[in-house]
Order: sequence, then structure tokens, then C-alpha cells
Amino acid sequence: MLHVRMIVPPTLRAEVDGVLRSPDAPVSNLIALPGAGLDPAGDVLLCDVDRDAASGLLAQLHAVGLDEQGSIAIESVDLALGRKRRRSAAAVFGNDDDAVVWEEVEARTDDEVRLSATFLVFMTVATLIAAVGVVTDQPILIVGAMVVGPDFGPLAAIAVGIVRRRPRVVWRSTATLLIGYAGAIVVTIGFALLQQAIGVFPVDPLEANHPLTRFIWEPNVLSWVVGFLAGIAGVLSLTSAKSGALIGVLISVTTIPAAGAIAVGIAAGEWAQAGSAAVQLGINLVAIITGGVLTLSVQLAVQRRAYRRRAQQLFTPSPRR
Repeated sequence: MLHVRMIVPPTLRAEVDGVLRSPDAPVSNLIALPGAGLDPAGDVLLCDVDRDAASGLLAQLHAVGLDEQGSIAIESVDLALGRKRRRSAAAVFGNDDDAVVWEEVEARTDDEVRLSATFLVFMTVATLIAAVGVVTDQPILIVGAMVVGPDFGPLAAIAVGIVRRRPRVVWRSTATLLIGYAGAIVVTIGFALLQQAIGVFPVDPLEANHPLTRFIWEPNVLSWVVGFLAGIAGVLSLTSAKSGALIGVLISVTTIPAAGAIAVGIAAGEWAQAGSAAVQLGINLVAIITGGVLTLSVQLAVQRRAYRRRAQQLFTPSPRR
């Protein structure tokens, strides 16, 4: 369940009341605080809405212009009790946590398309850790690099942009991702050259036996499978209220480790291994985006079908007895 807080200007109060107090309105616990809003000025309205109905309600509020002339804020409710709450929850397929609030998803991914210094630092630090893990054949460092890496955010934003037909989001996310990888690899190349110069890294770090990390620069069909499944799980954790699975997604793909292997291979002149690591990186990126797009498309189709079914139930007259 979600809690919605609105500041409604006097000019929109009647229209917003019509949305919230209509017989088919999916809201409960409606509270009005007349004149409580100061900036913007207006009445403060509070209500609760199930996640599966939130997108439809927000679309109606957008249609009357509340998001432009007033204010809408939403937060999750961890516990809600009451007869109406039990009745509404029973009508949701699966569970309330499974419903997708597209405005929430787009707001989350919108934060990921911005290229920031923090994003670049995290990308660089993760790739440096991955480079050390590759050279020393230490899986624990590879896992650490996967967790630190922030690259899943832009990948999810690309998938959302494709499904929601937001080309600007797709291009900005792609640019953020490419700049992040390029900057991290360049810095890591310099780091690897320095380590070789002082004798910490061997001159042929990827030629030695690496039984635990060689998979990073030796892609195969399972690289695609794992990336595809990670894309599905990552998008589900993004669109639902169950975000705990995202950490597992981060440590199941080899994007950041592959970037580290590319940098190490270039620094050592091992071009074959660097090229294979680049192929591994590309396979994982495409697979994650494909899995994310497919998952979002299915969720969108299911939600639209549910909306149509609900509309038919609301506007179909019941048979007379």
C-alpha cells in the first residue's frame, strides 16, 4: 500500500474531489486539512491507495493538472489494518508488492541517467578492485567489485526508456554508461601500468593460470543466460516492493570484472584476452537489457489487461434479478 499526500489549490479542489470521492476511486483513509498547504498554497489531502491502482490514480490527478499546479508526494506504508484494506488487498492478483507503479519506476531510473562524480568514482573504484582480483585470481575481490559497481542503474534505465518509449532516457543512460566504463578503464590501465613498473603485477598477468577467474575473459553461452536472468531479476526488484534481490543481481554478472580484465589486458599488451573480456562485457550488457525489456513488457501488458478488465467490471451493469 502507498500513502499519498497532495496539496490542492482552491481552483482544483472540486476536480480532485471528483477523482478521489468517485464510487470507483481506489482510495481509503481519505483525510482533508483545509488551508494547511503554504507552498504551494491550498488544502492538504491525504489518502491510501493499493500499489496496483496507484498508476491509474496518478494518471487521473495528472489529467486535472494537480502535479503542475499543486503537489503530489507518495511513500510506502509498511502496515495498514482495516476492513477496507483487507477487501482491496484480496482483489489484487498475487500480492500488493507485485504491482508496478510506473511513475515510481521512472522516478527511480531518472536518478540513474545523470552522470555524476559519485557515479564515476564508484565505477573507477569497482574496476580497480576487479583488476586486482583478476591479477591475483581472487573471487572475493571479484564479488566485491560487482557489489561496488553502480552500472545496473543505467542499464535498468535503458530498459525502462525502451519500454516506456522515452528515447531521451535511453540516450542519456547509454552515454552515462559508456563514459563511466571508458573513464574507469582508462584509470585502471594507468593503475596496472604503475603496478607493473614497480613489480607488483606480472608482465603477463592474464597468461598465468587463473582457475577461479578465467571465466571473466572467456565468454560462452552461459554468459548470455546469466546476464539475461540477472536482467529479469534486477528489473523485478526495481519495479516491485521487494528490492532485497538486487544485491544478488549485482554479484551474478561480470560487467565490472570484464572491464577490469580489459584494462589489465591492454596494460600488459595481451590483446587477445582484452578483446575476449570486451566481448564478455558486451554480451552481459545486451543480455541484461534484453531481460529487463522483456520483463517490463510483460508487466506492462499484464497491467493494461487488468485495467481493461476492471473498467469492464465497473461499467457493465449487473443483471437484474
